[in-house]
Amino acid sequence: MHPTDPVPHPDPAAAHHSARLGDLIRAGIAAAGGLLPFDRFMDLALYAPGLGYYVAGAAKFGAGGDFVTAPQLSPLFGGCIAVQAAQALERLGGGDVLEFGAGDGALAVAVLTGLERLGALPGRYLILEPSPDLQERQRALLAARVPHLAGRCAWLTGLPSALRGVVLANEVLDAMPVHRFSIGAGGEPLELCVGERDGALIEVEAPVRSPGLTAAITALQHAGLAQTPGYTSEINLRLHPWCAALGDCLDAGLVLLIDYGYPASAYYQPDRTMGTLMCHWRHQAHADPYRHLGLQDIGAHVDFSAVAQAALAAELTVAGFATQAQFLIGCGIDRLMTDAADGGAADLNLAQAVKQLLLPAAMGERFKVLALSRGLSGPWCGFSMRDLRDRL
Repeated sequence: MHPTDPVPHPDPAAAHHSARLGDLIRAGIAAAGGLLPFDRFMDLALYAPGLGYYVAGAAKFGAGGDFVTAPQLSPLFGGCIAVQAAQALERLGGGDVLEFGAGDGALAVAVLTGLERLGALPGRYLILEPSPDLQERQRALLAARVPHLAGRCAWLTGLPSALRGVVLANEVLDAMPVHRFSIGAGGEPLELCVGERDGALIEVEAPVRSPGLTAAITALQHAGLAQTPGYTSEINLRLHPWCAALGDCLDAGLVLLIDYGYPASAYYQPDRTMGTLMCHWRHQAHADPYRHLGLQDIGAHVDFSAVAQAALAAELTVAGFATQAQFLIGCGIDRLMTDAADGGAADLNLAQAVKQLLLPAAMGERFKVLALSRGLSGPWCGFSMRDLRDRL
C-alpha cells in the first residue's frame, strides 16, 4: 500500500492495549519533568514489558502482520547467510551461531537447513530474544520445520560470557531506540523530546539534555553534515554500548549485520531534512510515531558509518560492507535458486521473491550488509562481488 494511504483503525481490544501504553508513557513524561527524550519514548513504545510492540504478542511479521522481512520472502536469503556462516565456521574449526531477535524463526530455519546441507552445522544455534511470545513462535516453527535440528537451539536473555562462531542480526539495529535532533535558527543543536498537551503526545524542541548528544551532533557538523537550520534527523547513541558488549563476549568469529541504511554521508545528506524515522502497521508506512502506541513498528535507518566506528572502538575489525544484492550474489544465490527450482509452478514464486531480494527498487540496494570480525581474516565470499568499506 502507498505510504500516504489512510491507516485503518485498531479494534477495541487493540485500542485498549494502546491506551494502557499511552498511560505508561504519560507517566514517564511526568516523572521526567514534562519532557521525555525521544529514545526513551521509543524504548517504551517498542519494549515496555507486556505492552511494547515487540513484547506484547501481536502478529508482526509476514502477510498477517505489519511488514515482511527477507527471511520470509524466501529461504534462499537464509541459504546465502548459511554459505557465509559456513566459511567462517570452517576457518574457526567449528563454533556456535548466535542470532539477535530471530523474529518468527524463519531465518534460523533457513540457516540451519543450509548449514546442514553444507556439512557445517554449529555446535549450538543460540537465539537472543527478549519477547516470550516470539520465543514460543520460534520454538514452534523450528519444531515443525527442522525437528531433528531443534535440539541444537537454545534461547538466551542476554549475551553469553564467551562466544566463538557467527553472530547474525537481521533488521535488529533499525529497531534500536534513537535520539532525534534538529538544528536551531542559529545553527545550534536542539533535542526533539516528547511532551503532553491535553492528554495528547506532542513533539517539543528543547535544549539538548541527553548526555553525549551534543558531541555527536557537533561531530556531524564538523564533517559538513546536519548544518542547515530546521534540519531534523536521528542519532543512535546506543551503538557504542551495543558493540562494546558484543566485543566483550566475542572471542573469535564473524558478525553479519543486515539492515536498511546508509553511510553517514548519505544518511545526513542535505536534502534528507526530516530524517529517516518511519512507522509500519498492517503493511502501511507513515511517519507518526505517536499513533497506535504499542501496535505499530517504529524504526530508523542505520548509519553504518557510526556502526563501523563503534565496532572499531570495541576492537572489532570491519571486515566487509556491501549492498544486500551484492552480498547475496557473492554467496551464490543464483546457484541456490537453480538447485531449488523443480520445474513446477512454485518456480515463478521463487523467482519473484529473489527479485524482491535483489532489485535496487526493492531490497537489493536499500538494505546493506556490514561484516565485523575478530580473530579471522578474509576474503569473504559475501563481499567478493563488491566491497564498499571505502564509503563508510
